[in-house]
Amino acid sequence: MSAPHTHPGTGQDEETRWQAELREQFPILTAHPDLAYLDSAATSQKPRAVLDAVQTYLTTSNANAGRGTYPWANRTTELMEATRQRVKEFLHDPGPDRSAVHFTGGTTEGLRTVARDWLTAYLRDGDEILVPFTDHRANLDPWLEARQLLAERGVDVRVRALPTQAASGDYDHRALAWAVGPRTRFVAATHVHHVYGGDMNVHRLRAAVGPDVPICLDAAQSVGHLPVRVDDPALDVDFVVFSGHKAMALPGSGAVWARNARGPVLRPGGWQGTPNTVGIVSLRAALDWLDTVGPDRIARWTAALTTRLTDRLRHLAPYEVLGCRDSLAADSALPAAQRRHGIVTFRHRDIPSDDLGFILYSHGFMVRADSLCQAGAAEKDGSVRVSLHVYNTVSEIDRLSTVLASLV
Repeated sequence: MSAPHTHPGTGQDEETRWQAELREQFPILTAHPDLAYLDSAATSQKPRAVLDAVQTYLTTSNANAGRGTYPWANRTTELMEATRQRVKEFLHDPGPDRSAVHFTGGTTEGLRTVARDWLTAYLRDGDEILVPFTDHRANLDPWLEARQLLAERGVDVRVRALPTQAASGDYDHRALAWAVGPRTRFVAATHVHHVYGGDMNVHRLRAAVGPDVPICLDAAQSVGHLPVRVDDPALDVDFVVFSGHKAMALPGSGAVWARNARGPVLRPGGWQGTPNTVGIVSLRAALDWLDTVGPDRIARWTAALTTRLTDRLRHLAPYEVLGCRDSLAADSALPAAQRRHGIVTFRHRDIPSDDLGFILYSHGFMVRADSLCQAGAAEKDGSVRVSLHVYNTVSEIDRLSTVLASLV
């Protein structure tokens, strides 16, 4: 397959045909051709391959896992274990015999698992952790809860904020040298920001904290949207946590991948009840589908669409696009890693964000319009977020741009 164009056109070139064929695999989209779903950062739509896998499982071998000895139960257990290996393969795990995959209900539950069942056993009195105070609340609250649990045991742990650049939302890597200290024992970070859409350059975190400090990565907006390779030295992290429902699988599915190379081995505590077998089956099918399509190709398509939208928004005076200003222009000289990955968030100077969301829906566009669960954000900080996936089209972006321009 050839690489997609940086700026997809409206003609029936190879990439446009490729994308059109993929879009036809999403029944909910083909059933509503007049609606544009632009909220994939909240949850993705599901391709036919995932829906078929779920139906096949439910109609041929639905049973509980790890509890029975009859064929349906054995088959379900095998599917679960096969999905664990599939997650490792999808992430290009270089040490699958040492690593572990724990299934969760999503990213929030996964981060809580790391915080409560791993971090609290790892930290000692006087240790410090670095966590993001301006990312999704799911990547802040669990670490604050862990600090409280430790405090109740008489263990005093200091939580320090990862320094950020106010204008772009990116981590301030120059200030990291001042934030990292001799008692820094853990870092929680985000791969792609759910508001600004930027790659947060996690490789710079590793360079700042050194080779021994564990890093936990919130990959909710990257797994399923772009290549995530834990065999890459630039992604030398210890945990990758993601939601299946944002990666083409069903709601209530997700996973924690643990490298198990620094600190104790991840062993989730408590009795493990009945797993979400249907969600796990859907996750395996989703990862198969994504690998077939190609995460790198998906990333190039969505990055091109976000560039197209931001390039047009910068010429519309009433709109403020949140995040890195230098990435707005289509001819920006910034490297690809700095471009927005499928997310464009903006405000209108005169129209409140929730009103703008209703206006856009009246024109057939489904977007997110509120404070976006950003830590530290209040209702007054509401914004409109357009989030894209491979099923979105150039035509949708152009129509949206026209409507936004009419509101100037």
